Amino acid sequence: MKKSNIVLIGFMGVGKTSIGKKVAQILNMEFIDTDLLIEKSLGMNAPDIFKKYGEVFFREKESRVVNGLANIKNTVVATGGGIVLNPINVKVLSNIGKIVWLNAPLELIYERIKSDINRPLSYNKSIEDIMNIYFKRHKLYKEYCDFCIDVSGKSIETVAFQIVDYYKNC
Repeated sequence: MKKSNIVLIGFMGVGKTSIGKKVAQILNMEFIDTDLLIEKSLGMNAPDIFKKYGEVFFREKESRVVNGLANIKNTVVATGGGIVLNPINVKVLSNIGKIVWLNAPLELIYERIKSDINRPLSYNKSIEDIMNIYFKRHKLYKEYCDFCIDVSGKSIETVAFQIVDYYKNC
């Protein structure tokens, strides 16, 4: 049976939301961003959630959101960068769709995220701090993905069409 959904994983700043919206538009699919679902459910943005409740609380909410996706169809799902930290999340996501890892070199990611106040794990952090998070997650992305795309130097449209081609040929 063909999996009807596409799940985008990858480190913060690789473009999961922007690319996911474009893929959904091209394929006439729904689009869901797990971080936005968490924010909407709590009525606050991610930095405020992290500040008030902490990362453990956020990850628990994230797992609830993922479990709620178990029956979706015809949807592109953009996930938060830390979704792979919980193997149960990945199991649910792999059951609902093809997992596509959007990859980029750390240096590129760091330039994109270092000053972004909406990224509580990276805002005002050194490249060494980001590197620690990056390498811990990098091996998980590699292990869990069905397909990997390096987004470096590519437009949103180019990456989106690579995903569409992969999906149509599965």
